[in-house]
Amino acid sequence: MLIINGITVRLGGRDIISGASVAIPPRARVGLVGRNGAGKSTLVKAIIGEIEPDEGAIEMPRRTRLGYLAQEAPAGAATPFDTVLAADGERMRLLEESETCTDPDRLGDVHERLLAIDAYTAPARAARILIGLGFDEEMQARPLDSFSGGWRIRVALAALLFSAPDVLLLDEPSNHLDLEATLWLENFLKSYPGTLLLISHERDLLNNVADHIVHLHAGKLALYPGGYDSFERQRNERLAQQAAARAAQEAQAERLRDYIARNSARASTAKQAQSRAKMLAKMQPIAAVVEDPSLRFDFPDPDELRPPLITLDLASVGYEPGKPVLRRLNLRIDPDDRIALLGRNGNGKTTLARLLAAQLAPMEGDMTASAKMQVGYFTQYQVEEIAGGATPLELMTRAMDGKSPAAVRAQLGRFGFSGNRATSAVGTLSGGERARLALALVTRDAPHLLVLDEPTNHLDIDAREALVQALNAYKGAVILISHDRHMAELVADRLVLVDGGTARPFDGSIEDYIDFILGRNQPKADAGTEPQAKGAAQDRKARAAAREELRALKKTQAEAEARMNRLQAEIAQIDRAMFEPSSAAPALAKLTMGDLAQRRAKLAQQLEEAEMAWLEAGEALEAAQ
Repeated sequence: MLIINGITVRLGGRDIISGASVAIPPRARVGLVGRNGAGKSTLVKAIIGEIEPDEGAIEMPRRTRLGYLAQEAPAGAATPFDTVLAADGERMRLLEESETCTDPDRLGDVHERLLAIDAYTAPARAARILIGLGFDEEMQARPLDSFSGGWRIRVALAALLFSAPDVLLLDEPSNHLDLEATLWLENFLKSYPGTLLLISHERDLLNNVADHIVHLHAGKLALYPGGYDSFERQRNERLAQQAAARAAQEAQAERLRDYIARNSARASTAKQAQSRAKMLAKMQPIAAVVEDPSLRFDFPDPDELRPPLITLDLASVGYEPGKPVLRRLNLRIDPDDRIALLGRNGNGKTTLARLLAAQLAPMEGDMTASAKMQVGYFTQYQVEEIAGGATPLELMTRAMDGKSPAAVRAQLGRFGFSGNRATSAVGTLSGGERARLALALVTRDAPHLLVLDEPTNHLDIDAREALVQALNAYKGAVILISHDRHMAELVADRLVLVDGGTARPFDGSIEDYIDFILGRNQPKADAGTEPQAKGAAQDRKARAAAREELRALKKTQAEAEARMNRLQAEIAQIDRAMFEPSSAAPALAKLTMGDLAQRRAKLAQQLEEAEMAWLEAGEALEAAQ
């Protein structure tokens, strides 16, 4: 059992974790969740001993082997296969000793221990793990220095899984994985024999792996049974109870204040008033349920363009002359398309995205694009490359050169950067805030096509849900590359599989694709293809209709709000004419008091109707979302 007993961790004079306690059952698979910046990584570092808690203690059985995925990627001339095998230090030491030991008794003990730890099947186990994470036989034999940082992080993950520690701690392990490798990792972790503590913002991964959720909020820890969806239901119930308790407490406090105000001055009731004043002073306030107002994505809607936006006709694309990565590409993108690109990392998804974003030109074939089309292209690397010393306001002002300060502020406000947040140094922003800023920058010109390459890596679960809603309300086309199947499922209407040096439509849903990867529920040859395609088409139409409904409701709400503002302004003018005739508008100054009162009553009725329409649209929008 892993017991966290009242720990406090202070960084920079501020409590990151404050008196937090939780007991994790033996062999539990626990998802550690919380908003960006809540202190999840800090907690893990305290568990592994990298940070010493200022107060409290972390307890676990003696000789517990901890395994933690470090962010530093391994490097050097060693191969992935050798690196993974070397992760089991005991096996390596015993094998070396078996080669040099001359004591027969000790040699017998060594071989007995090698059998006990399954040492002779280790190469096969190491190869299976590497294959599951995307390394074929040729890649397993290449030096680490020949791989990118993301692939070397995969090697570190493979080595950690191979070492099979008693307590396995993983911090966003799927960030450098494609969907295929994420599914393999999910299945591996489901049967992990030790205790697992998993930091992740992927709803499906948490639902399918975790049997408990630990929520870190305001420096405190709370343990919930079940997966993420179960946690969310329990959490919402607690928040509703907290809000109701706070409302009841405020009502009681108001009654006490009213009694004190009415009875303090009278001698006959002064003691009772004094007693109630003491009761009011001792009342422990219940915290309000606070939502982060900065959790916001609102993409500007583009001008309408006639379809198609882009047409690819037998196009080829790549980086070296004569060596295309993708060939014979045939694809049409219309203004309302929502397309998810599927396929393993390295198959060319990013290459196709760069072609569609006009960052690469076709080597062969034709690519036709609308002359007036604007493209917004987001990659996870843009988040890391934003200048840390500048502020969001400075960056957006430079990007929107020639636009008014109001327009610059409005674009920042769409993504939650208002007031002091707009003038904070980028270096002080969390990864999620940087991601929002990058999205604000790439959409500043209201693009007709939004190309998103892994937009969720720096976002927590709440931010991902907000991004899904914003994309569904956005009027432009979307090309999405994401290993987060929840996002792909809710956003995409069309699936395109990038594989075998080309890209082709995948007729089916994300669940069908997962079955395809895992070899489940595969239809027999020439059987069931047409119904599947028909079902997929119906599903796409339903999602498109739902998205159109969201747009219509959003438009209705905006129109009602504009009408309310106009009517309130007109009523204010009439009030000025009634009570300050000297400052009245010329047209109103000519009217009698009776005429003004009659006009005001009519406007007030219209305002009430507009407010009702605004409320109804808001409720319908919330229900639809």
